[in-house]
Parts: sequence; structure tokens; C-alpha cells
Amino acid sequence: MEDQPGLARRLNTTDAVVIGLGSMIGAGVFAAFGPAARAAGAGLLIGLALAAVIAYCNATSSAQLAAVYPTSGGTYIYGRVRLGPWWGFIAGWGFVIGKTASCAAMALTVAAYAVPGADVWVQRLVGIASVVLLTTLNYRGVTKTAMLARILLACILIALAAVVVGIALGRPDPSQLSGSWFRGSIYGVLQSAGLLFFAFAGYARIATMGEEVRDPARTIPRAITIALAIAVAIYLVVGVAALLAAGPERLANAVAPLAEAVRAARAPAALVPVVSVGAALASLGALLALIAGLGRTTLAMARQRDLPGWLSAVHPTHRVPHHAELAIGVVVCLLVGTVDLRGVIGFSSFGVLIYYAIANAAAYTLHRRRVVNACGLAGCLLLVATLPWASAAAGLAVFAIGIAGRAAVSSRRA
Repeated sequence: MEDQPGLARRLNTTDAVVIGLGSMIGAGVFAAFGPAARAAGAGLLIGLALAAVIAYCNATSSAQLAAVYPTSGGTYIYGRVRLGPWWGFIAGWGFVIGKTASCAAMALTVAAYAVPGADVWVQRLVGIASVVLLTTLNYRGVTKTAMLARILLACILIALAAVVVGIALGRPDPSQLSGSWFRGSIYGVLQSAGLLFFAFAGYARIATMGEEVRDPARTIPRAITIALAIAVAIYLVVGVAALLAAGPERLANAVAPLAEAVRAARAPAALVPVVSVGAALASLGALLALIAGLGRTTLAMARQRDLPGWLSAVHPTHRVPHHAELAIGVVVCLLVGTVDLRGVIGFSSFGVLIYYAIANAAAYTLHRRRVVNACGLAGCLLLVATLPWASAAAGLAVFAIGIAGRAAVSSRRA
């Protein structure tokens, strides 16, 4: 493994911001407002503000650590160095398992929007094709990944702008924001915060690619802050527009909340397919960023022998973790072809919250912004407590399997 070349530093600040935004402005912006409205009514805006505060704390912690440890792997590396190998493994294991399931779910979501109403096997084949296409693109180099991320993000922002303008030109009703602010109690607001947090929690993707960013000590903190600020602003504008158009009751019962908001505002009918196309492209962009981030975390874990050493290979020409990305592509294709994981958000959420909790704990040891780090840690644990018990149980089971496996391998090596 020592003879393997390193990854190439080819990404500038703009590239990093685009990749982060592509992760945050994903399918969640087209779907998250429905479940959030069911949980909290118009109080989802309070949940959004709370999620933004927790995300800011997490992003600050990630930026602090990425500036000190500008290498691939994100919180897996930070936890390992600052807290110990076991904490790093727990963070990395949760990220790899949770996000691999998320990749399969996102590929199925791409297919659901691209070929709506088609036979299930047609949708599975379209999902597999999307995984193969994006894995191939990632294999060709990180600059190709950044280029496609720019294109997809531009299309998504155009679609969202069309939705907001269409609602504004329709018949928005300001009274929709006057009631139902605490529907479902404070717990409902916290649950909406959890749902919305996961919808734009992709800023970690920037940190996992720390080995490919130019001047990482300066670029990564700036990129994380800029991307998060833009994403929160977009979610706030879209959320207010959707509530003004449809109200919390109608949003809560909608399968496609933004499309329902367009219809409720009596905007031009042509905007409804725009929402569907935007959602498909957003899912594709999120899948692209997920595969890239997973490849870098897998590479870091393989370098430390927490995953098979074969996965630590770096392509001598394209300078990407090609073995890791190919393995992830194969596993995701198998999942897409055999199971339906579109309901995996709770399980994935459990892993991501543990991941960020460890990031905050690791940043706390740097003795720089400890109040922010402590708030981020407390916020992650608070949101974990709002998850459905079935999701928490599944997450604990998967973590137990990973910990037991690592313990067995470590014992055999010793």
C-alpha cells in the first residue's frame, strides 16, 4: 500500500462548492417538505432553522478538522487520529454502510422519476444504468466528476427557480403561514428538523475529498461554509414558497410536495414536468456525489486495514481510488437489482448522525471552538432521539456487526 500513488489535487474552491451543493440540493429538496409538514405543519420552518444551526456546528467542526488533516476519508480519519482507531472505524463503518444503501435508494429514485409508471424491472435496469454511468465517469478522474456536478446543479437550480417564480406568479396565500406552527408538539418540530437536516447534510462530501483539493487548509473551510449557506437559503425560499402555495395540510398529504405546490398555486401546468425533471437530475447529482465520497472513505479505511487492502489502489493515470469505486458500483448495482431501499432514510440517518457526532467530538479536542463543537454533538444526539425506533434498531444492529467483525479480525492479527 505504501507504493500506491496519492490522489491528485485538482479541485479549486468553486469545484468543491459545486460538489457540496450537488450533495445538498439533491432529491431531498423535492421530497422532504411533505414528511416535514406531516411532522410539524408550518413549524417545519422552525425545524429548518434548527437543522441549519446543527448543520452549521457540524460544518464548522468538519472544516476545522479538514484544515488540519487534508486527506481523504473525512471523519473516519479525524476520529481515528483525535479519538482513537475504534472511534474512527465506527464513523467510517456507519458512513460506508449507510451511504451505500443511500446510493441504491437514490438510483431507484432516479429511475422512478425518469420512467414513471414503468415496470419495476425496467426501473431497476434504469437505476443500474445510472450507477454504471456515474461510476464510469468517476473512474475517469475527479475533474470529470466536478464538470458533471456543475451541469446537474445548474439544471436543478433552474428547475427550482422556475417553481418559485411560478408559485409567485400564481396565487400564493400568506395566511397559510399563520397556523399549525407546532402541529405534533415540539417533538414534531424536532422530527422535521431531523428530516430536513438529512436533506442537506452533504457538506461532508467536501471533507472526504480533502486529498484532491488545492490549498485544502484554506479551500475546504471556505467551500463548506459557502455551500451550506447557499443550500440553507435555497431550502428556506423553496419551503416558504411551497407553504404559501399549498399550505401545511396539503403538503403533508402530497407524494411530490413541490409538484403539489405548483398545482395549488395554479401556476402554468408545464411546470409540473419541470419539477419531475428537476427531481430526476437532483437524484442523479446526489448519486454522483455519494459514489465519489464513498470511494474516498473506502480508500482511507483500506489504507488503515479496516477494509481489505485491495481497495486502497489508486489509478496511476486518473488518480482516483478505482478499486474502491468499482467495488462500490458493483455492490450498489446488486442492491438496486434485488431490493427496494427507497425507504432507507431512517437507517441512513442513524449512521450519518453518529458520523457527525464523532466529528464534533474530534473537533472538540482541537481546543478552538469548543462551544460550537459541543452544540453540534448535542444536536446530533438530540436528532438521533427523534428517529423511529425501527431505524435506530437497524442502525445499532449494523454497527454491532461491524464492531464484532473488526474485533475478530484484530484478534486474529494479534
